[in-house]
Amino acid sequence: MAVAVVAALLAALGGALWLAARRFEGTSVQRQHGGGDAGLMHGKTVLITGANSGLGRATAAELLRMGARVIMGCRDRARAEAAAGELRRDLREAGGPDPGSDSGGVGELVVKELDLASLRSVRAFCQELLQEEPRLDVLINNAGVFQCPYMKTEDGFEMQFGVNHLGHFLLTSLLLGLLKSSAPSRIVVVSSKLYKYGDINFEDLNSEQSYNKSFCYSRSKLANILFSRELARRLEGTNVTVNALHPGIVRTNLGRHIHIPLLARPLFNLVSWAFFKSPLEGAQTSIYLASSPEVERVSGKYFGDCKEEELLPKAMDDCVARKLWDISEVMVGILK
Repeated sequence: MAVAVVAALLAALGGALWLAARRFEGTSVQRQHGGGDAGLMHGKTVLITGANSGLGRATAAELLRMGARVIMGCRDRARAEAAAGELRRDLREAGGPDPGSDSGGVGELVVKELDLASLRSVRAFCQELLQEEPRLDVLINNAGVFQCPYMKTEDGFEMQFGVNHLGHFLLTSLLLGLLKSSAPSRIVVVSSKLYKYGDINFEDLNSEQSYNKSFCYSRSKLANILFSRELARRLEGTNVTVNALHPGIVRTNLGRHIHIPLLARPLFNLVSWAFFKSPLEGAQTSIYLASSPEVERVSGKYFGDCKEEELLPKAMDDCVARKLWDISEVMVGILK
């Protein structure tokens, strides 16, 4: 017991010191890349999936502050409306006007229901959006499922692959025409460093032969990167850019399926507070790729902490990327 207490105290002390240093560094990154001009995104329409919590919410709040018209595409409409209300209140308390007004460079906030675990929902969402929106300047594929028990989407796909890859694949495909007509426009794909532990097994994409929740999450994040690179290749010359990113380890509700023993939770909470990024810190690269003039013509790349990073060879395999694209088109019903 004494050893455990000492270890916890050392972790707390080390974490606090490290946190102070990283907070300073993170603030510098935000000053340099995030926290942009309040009018930088004025007149731009941005769609963010999973924008009611975590990274998506932090991204929405910052782009809204920068003047964007933000569409929140969320599975739970009630939770999304509540989050939207809180975002509006936060902006008012910060001295800005209520989203929806024309003053202060602050854009409009729109909530729409979108369930990426249902191709029917994705199609209905896109049909409504295409009827109502004259332009779409930025699409941020942010929503995700993390290490859940084996379950299937409405259409029979393994949940992590179905939501993280296939749902966004169909969403992006159906909105490409609007993105092209709105060019210059951008597509931002939120992946993860954990892609390194996945591979694309074309013989068992649905994980029916075997299922490991960690491996299948990594597979879906590798699929995100391969998708973004292949899409960037197909969009050459259109003035629509596509880039993928990893946000780092962030304190969000994404890990709700991970079981932490009751006795270990206080220490886990301490460690996460000390070592994990806040949602706003984690959202900086998404915000950067969505808004910064520095990456206006950059496409097909992978970023972390607002800087381009190298990929493992398996994430740059063009043959695998094209095959995954072709199979994905069949799986979501674009091709019969």
